[in-house]
Amino acid sequence: MANRLTQIATRTGDDGSTGLGDGTRTRKDALRVQAMGEVDELNSSIGVLLCEPLPADVRELLVAVQHELFNLGGELSIPGYALLKPEAVAQLDEALAQHNAQLPRLKEFILPGGTRSAALAHVARTVARRAERGVVALSAHEPVNDAPRQYLNRLSDLLFVLARVLNRANLDGLGGDDVYWHSEKLARSGG
Repeated sequence: MANRLTQIATRTGDDGSTGLGDGTRTRKDALRVQAMGEVDELNSSIGVLLCEPLPADVRELLVAVQHELFNLGGELSIPGYALLKPEAVAQLDEALAQHNAQLPRLKEFILPGGTRSAALAHVARTVARRAERGVVALSAHEPVNDAPRQYLNRLSDLLFVLARVLNRANLDGLGGDDVYWHSEKLARSGG
């Protein structure tokens, strides 16, 4: 990035437009800008999660994810440019397999909750799904590389798994188990 931001309030967006990384301007409600904003919100959500006590390996993983999300946002800001590498998706696959292997098999649906860190991971997961939908919507109208969509899909899965890991971490003295959904219909049917 040759030009660093030296002025934040430029007033160039007062007309409802914003600049892309290639120097072009587009409306702030354009699908590309919406997808960029959703990825930014996801990164911020993970930043809030990082304020919590976390196992060292989870913290390291989430910091790396934040950097990759910045790459993903950069790629979205420059139409036709590839910045997020397929290796980033593979790293999420590896982390997903590693963290999922230590968890008991799910037999019931779980609710977003438990410890504060797990609940924040669930919030980040839902923001990741929204960001993924934003990238998919953009790709229906403009060319988008596969890696951003794949990364967001894998990241939402990983955040679900990390929420389960964090419920068991007991770093705040409240760890334990997932919060299971209790279906009245299943209870009545003996399921």
